[in-house]
Amino acid sequence: GPLEQSSNASINHRLQQAQAEVEEVVGVIHLNVDKVLERDQKLSELDDQADALQLKRKYWWKNYEVMICAIVVVVICK
Repeated sequence: GPLEQSSNASINHRLQQAQAEVEEVVGVIHLNVDKVLERDQKLSELDDQADALQLKRKYWWKNYEVMICAIVVVVICK
């Protein structure tokens, strides 16, 4: 009867509302996962840059040491 139809409509409305809320949560989760992946990519790039900078500093010191040795040799040989 009409009472049963009203009850079914109410249940359907609540189901649709719950489904909409679930879809919203899933959307937020997708956004968060995308942000985490982006952050991971940026951290990886920063790590690579830090490694490159450390290598650059290491070789700068090696070049500096070689220059000092060369100057010492030139001074001694004169």
